[in-house]
Amino acid sequence: MNPIYLDNNATTPVAPEVLDEMLPYLRDLYGNPSSMHTFGGQLYKKIEEARAQVAALIGAELDEIIFTSCGTESDNTAIMNAVETFPQKRHIVSTRVEHPAVRNFCKHLARKGYRVTFLPVDSLGRLNIEAFMKAIDEDTAVVSIMYANNETGVMFPIHELGEILRERKILFHTDAVQAVGKIPIDVKTLPVDMLSLSGHKLHAPKGVGALYVRKGTRFYPYIIGGHQENGRRAGTENVASLIGMGKACELAMQNLDKEIVYLSSLRDKLERTLLQNCPDARVNGDIEHRLPNTTNISFEYVEGEAILLRLNEYGICASSGSACTSGSLEPSHVLRSMGVPFTCIHGSIRFSLSRYNGDAEIDKVIEVMPSIIQKLRTLSPFGKEKIKV
Repeated sequence: MNPIYLDNNATTPVAPEVLDEMLPYLRDLYGNPSSMHTFGGQLYKKIEEARAQVAALIGAELDEIIFTSCGTESDNTAIMNAVETFPQKRHIVSTRVEHPAVRNFCKHLARKGYRVTFLPVDSLGRLNIEAFMKAIDEDTAVVSIMYANNETGVMFPIHELGEILRERKILFHTDAVQAVGKIPIDVKTLPVDMLSLSGHKLHAPKGVGALYVRKGTRFYPYIIGGHQENGRRAGTENVASLIGMGKACELAMQNLDKEIVYLSSLRDKLERTLLQNCPDARVNGDIEHRLPNTTNISFEYVEGEAILLRLNEYGICASSGSACTSGSLEPSHVLRSMGVPFTCIHGSIRFSLSRYNGDAEIDKVIEVMPSIIQKLRTLSPFGKEKIKV
């Protein structure tokens, strides 16, 4: 049985065109780009080609792209760079709904003596602008706020925030791992100093990412060693994966407009029908300002893990939240920050789509989900109480 894969915010399948582009560099052209001989040295041009493809997707210049191993490294690097740039400043601003790559790194710095402000969000997952304005001060070294939330898809007003921070000369980093390749981003007009992205979120392989650093921004390397990336990120290049990410960015750029329309349509069909057919269900997050591929739905009085297990029996893959915290029994920190009621928070399922999903797959989920929820509610103490009412 082929899986119905609706967990694309966790990771995406590698596009066939990406794999084809990578294979020669896994099989035949295996040299080290830093080698003096032609066999290895010829790979340098291909890496720069990939850099140009990544840069083009977000409107950056070639020398503004630093290749990394993943989104987490990019996020850590950006925040540490700001701390190194302004050693006299001891304040960091972020949000309560960030990915663990930012949230936990900020907590790590708090244990080192930094003052960290985690900004609240409202019941729709939107940033509290008033709290943001009050939080930033002369001691703020960096503000790190995600472009779009990985669990709800809610997008933050990055342009508006960036304009405010630019006036105050405060470094601004955005974790755009979930946004790049799904919505248009142009750093020429977007007032951010650093932006993170990850290959495996846009149909490239795992283990490769990039950090955009605006020209003129001071930069201190996070990983120190060799001369790679012009001394900004040491370590032998993951050549095949870099080339794969470049190709994936090229494909995303070519298909972006039509994919936004296509995925929004699929998502809305899934969401609308589940809300109609499953009583006591609700969407978590701002439905007006979110990614086109993401919906987060709470089914009251049932456990999300039980829903996922039942879906898995039909070969349907979804998620109860971030893949980086799925091993935890704690409810989602994102939904808790939004004040989602106790009866909903444990029964929340994230469906995240990609270009490889189709109507038939959505129809299958729509077909099986109502009976799954009904059966689980009859087994739940909360469900039985609800049915009696």
